[in-house]
Amino acid sequence: MRAPLSVVIPTLNAGSVLPACLGALYEGVSAGVLRELIVVDGGSDDDTLEIADEAGANILRCSPSRGGQLRAGAEAAQGDWLLFVHADTLLEDGWTAAAQELFRDKAKAGYYLLAFDRGGKAGRVVAAWANLRSALFGLPYGDQGLLISRRLYNEIGGFDDVPLMEDVALARKLGRRRLTALNARAITSSEKYRSQGWLRRGWRNLWTLVCYFFGASPQRLAQNYNRT
Repeated sequence: MRAPLSVVIPTLNAGSVLPACLGALYEGVSAGVLRELIVVDGGSDDDTLEIADEAGANILRCSPSRGGQLRAGAEAAQGDWLLFVHADTLLEDGWTAAAQELFRDKAKAGYYLLAFDRGGKAGRVVAAWANLRSALFGLPYGDQGLLISRRLYNEIGGFDDVPLMEDVALARKLGRRRLTALNARAITSSEKYRSQGWLRRGWRNLWTLVCYFFGASPQRLAQNYNRT
């Protein structure tokens, strides 16, 4: 029986973080679950593609839209299960065992518990809020990873081709009852929080979410988000 899992990673100038992300994923090889790595690049001009190629990933190129990149990766994937991971996220040891628990139920999707690589108490508070938001409202973000069966992904229509909020849009399609926390952590980079300030970055993320729920377009939100 062939390994069931295709991992899709959207990238854009991710050369400094991609090696750690890919290194963590190779636990899936020894566990016999990893079928393929798919890196979908939005036009990197650093060494992202060289790193992906050396790791044996299948490389796709498309316009720099995270939702569009994830959608393209899913369309190319051959596995019965899809795992979407950001390039600056590192899944901790044991992520495959947590994934295999979900393999028993193709009617549900799973996300990992968020943690930051640095940040002390501020990082722990922000991560705790993210995990609480995910559990109460069924709104995990993309930096927590998303594990979903091909069948369920197709059933809900997959990712929208939008530059921002593609993770929230997909979570809303799924609904809280079809989302479950996986028993392992996704450790993501705290660089943007530390450079912009934990409170400022957290407030900006929350405000962006509120604006999206009140009808602001992902394109307009992405323009504003990328200015700061």
